[in-house]
Amino acid sequence: MTSTLTISHLTKRFDGFTALNDVSFSVAPGSRVALLGHNGAGKSTMMKIILGLIAGDGGSITVCNAAPGSAEARAQVAYLPENAAFHPALTGEEQLRQYLRLRGENPAQAMALLDRVGLAHAARRRIGTYSKGMRQRVGLAQALIGHPRLLVLDEPTSGLDPVSRRDFYALLDGLAAEGAAILLSSHALTEVEARTDHILILSKGVLVAEGALVDLRRRAALPIVMTVVPQPGQGADLAAALPGAVPVGGAYQITCPQEEKLALLGRIATLGVADLEVTPPSLEDIYSHFSRRDGQ
Repeated sequence: MTSTLTISHLTKRFDGFTALNDVSFSVAPGSRVALLGHNGAGKSTMMKIILGLIAGDGGSITVCNAAPGSAEARAQVAYLPENAAFHPALTGEEQLRQYLRLRGENPAQAMALLDRVGLAHAARRRIGTYSKGMRQRVGLAQALIGHPRLLVLDEPTSGLDPVSRRDFYALLDGLAAEGAAILLSSHALTEVEARTDHILILSKGVLVAEGALVDLRRRAALPIVMTVVPQPGQGADLAAALPGAVPVGGAYQITCPQEEKLALLGRIATLGVADLEVTPPSLEDIYSHFSRRDGQ
C-alpha cells in the first residue's frame, strides 16, 4: 500500500542549529500516528515542512504523492493548530460556509460538518461567545472539509473536556476507518496510548524510537508491576513467598523484568490469591525512557 506521507532522511537546520537530523518514517492510509517529543524536539518544524510552509535542507518528503505545499498536496491535506483562531463576529455556520467556499465546496455542507463535531446547537451563535473547546471543534470541522487524505493535528484536544475528548477520538477512529491518515502531536500521553496505532518519539531533532506500543514496550524492557490481593488470612504467607513485595493498602506490589513475567505469574497462581492486576509500562514511562536515553 502506498504511504500517504513518506519522509526519508529529512534534515533541517536554522543558523547552525539542527532542528531535524536524518529523520525517516511513513504514515499509511487509515493509520493513526502519534508524534511525541519535548518542547523544542522538532515537532513543529516537522509539521511546517509537511505542510509546505518551510523547506527541509536534506532528504526527501512526499505528501499524497506530491511535493509538500504544492496545489495537489494542499487539496488533500488538512491542518488543525493547537490554538485555532476565527473571526469573533461570525457565527459558526458563517465561518464554515466561508471556508467551504474557499475550498470550492458547497457551503450548504456547513451544518452537517458542525453537527459532526457536536456544534450544531451553537451554529448560529457568534464565535466570540464560544469557549476554547468549542473553537477547537470549529477548527476540526474546518479540517474535515473536502475529505482530506492526511490530517495533521497539533495538540487537537487542547481545551476539550473529557467527554468532548472521547468524542473527538471516536471521530478520528471513523476517519481512519474511511482511509484517512492521521498524524497527531500531543503531550496528553494517556489519551494517545489508547487511540493510536503507531508512535514516533522525537528528541533533539532525532527520531529515537518508533513503532506500535507493544513493540516499544518490548524494546524499552522496562519492569512490569503486579498488584496481588491475598485471600483473607493469607497475607503473611504471600509476603513470605514473594520476597521484595511491598504492602500497599491490603495488597502487595512486586516488580519484575518482562522476561520473568510468566514465571512469576505461575508462582503467584499457586498462592492464596484473591485478585491480581498486571500493569505494563505506560506510554509516559516509555517516552521518558527513550528521551532520557538519547539525552545520555
